[in-house]
Amino acid sequence: MNLLKVLLLFTVFSLGHQAYSQDLLNERIRKIPDKKRSIFFNKGIFHSTNSNATSVLKSIRHGNGSSRGFERLVFDFETSEAPRVYGYKSEKENKIYVDFFKTKLNKKVGSFGTSKLVKKVDFYPVGDDTLSAELVIDGKHSIDVFTLKNPGRLVIDIKK
Repeated sequence: MNLLKVLLLFTVFSLGHQAYSQDLLNERIRKIPDKKRSIFFNKGIFHSTNSNATSVLKSIRHGNGSSRGFERLVFDFETSEAPRVYGYKSEKENKIYVDFFKTKLNKKVGSFGTSKLVKKVDFYPVGDDTLSAELVIDGKHSIDVFTLKNPGRLVIDIKK
């Protein structure tokens, strides 16, 4: 009888809550171009098929291009090309998620100062060869993502 009461309580409480998750199967997937195209998007998956070489993220910096209408965030790497990248821009959350494959974090990478749009950037080493980054952005925004060579860089332009 007690088991029946517990199951009944569980059912009543669980019906009032919805489960929230990301449905990545219905997201648009974009290949990251190797030059700026000024194509801003509000949501979706982005990826690159760049070099498979091992890399080190040596710095992260930003510039406020208020005259251009966006803020630029640049990830600098020690290699001539940016590493392979997989990212997700959520429309519902004010976050951008980026995974850098075969990449380690230089211990000297720290805060990049005060930003108008980027509240914080957190790094999470995953295993021995993947570095994940979570960017928390102030308010709703759209992004343009591209890579540059010599040295390798991943650039994210953020626009409110």
